[in-house]
Amino acid sequence: MAGRARGGRGRRVVVPGDGRFAVSALAGLRVLDLSRVLAGPFCAQMLADHGAEVIKVEAPSGDETRRWGPPFADAAETMSTYYEGLNRNKANLQLDLRVEEARAVLHDLIADADVVVENFKAGTMQRWGLGYETRLAEEFPRLVYCRISGYGVDGPLGGLPGYDAVLQAYGGLMSVNGERDGDPLRVGVPIVDITAAHQAFAGILLALVERSVSGRGQLVDITLLDAVLSLMHPHSAAYLRAGVVAERLGAAHSSVAPYQVFATAGQGTLFVAAASDAQFAALTDVLGRPELADDVRFRRNRDRVTNREDLVAELRPLFLAVGADDLAEKLAERGVPAAPVNNVAEALTSPQARHRAMVVDDGGYRGVGVPIKLSRSAPVPPRAPAPPGADTARVLAEHGYTPDDIAVLRRSGALGQLPLA
Repeated sequence: MAGRARGGRGRRVVVPGDGRFAVSALAGLRVLDLSRVLAGPFCAQMLADHGAEVIKVEAPSGDETRRWGPPFADAAETMSTYYEGLNRNKANLQLDLRVEEARAVLHDLIADADVVVENFKAGTMQRWGLGYETRLAEEFPRLVYCRISGYGVDGPLGGLPGYDAVLQAYGGLMSVNGERDGDPLRVGVPIVDITAAHQAFAGILLALVERSVSGRGQLVDITLLDAVLSLMHPHSAAYLRAGVVAERLGAAHSSVAPYQVFATAGQGTLFVAAASDAQFAALTDVLGRPELADDVRFRRNRDRVTNREDLVAELRPLFLAVGADDLAEKLAERGVPAAPVNNVAEALTSPQARHRAMVVDDGGYRGVGVPIKLSRSAPVPPRAPAPPGADTARVLAEHGYTPDDIAVLRRSGALGQLPLA
């Protein structure tokens, strides 16, 4: 059984409004997604959103996030909303890579790929005889191989598994998140994984651009540790240049004041970012206390940071006299950045989010829209994640496997325990 290489197939989409066809930016790019959980799948989904042909390979047990619920996207509870949000626009193929025949299939899939994304435990691909450095780089010199790990594959912590919250703790992020007198807090979204996904996406595109010049692929080495450390500005700069170790300040900013949440009339809360002296003067004018801008304690930003407690004591009662929405509108008119603190529902249903097409809904799938907008290249229409192994027979046939070949693979256990598709 041997796979056959296929030519790139551009995915065309109708551009809303004018009815013309546009080729998505990554049309013809072939991506093999061997990853699970968040960073790798999200990276591959971003590639798929922009037209790449992505094949997700899952073990018979499936990506464990399929079961991370409730809530679930289906009544049978076979697909969590967590999984659904990271795996749209992908074909799904099931392989039991513990079986030698399955690893042979994987090799054929790699042979036909431009990009591989994986986050296996360090050494897994090497153990299967498919290590990038020891085999794939030489055999497939144009391959862009993206490896995502917790700490990297070498060094004192090399090979250890990575978990978002653990890296938030280890990388210092948790130490600066939370109230001054409270416990360190995990950021309420898996920000380290999400950042690593975006860095993997960018790294893959960098490698593809370089390949267009050199003709050669390369390793894209992404770690959660690097991702969290890259997030630590301005605290990292303050430490590296001035030896200052950041402390928790709640929603406040270590270098700018006022830059925090204030309670307002009723139950509303408002975040205000008066980062310049002019913005602070406008804020105090809107709040009815313009003389505060000339107070010696608050004239410059450095004065306001030094006298933060006095500043907040002066401002708090002024905010409590006005509603959040009304105050946000008045501040916007004066050029002072401010916004009500919305919950997730309010944010996703806001008029501006709708205007930016940041929620997509085709009747069968509903998810967050594509944040990267290009003037000529449109993203592909969203397609809900496939059930486990739903595209196995089709994908293998497209890679040159005959029905008899596929039947042999099923009998060997290489495709898991699936009925013949």
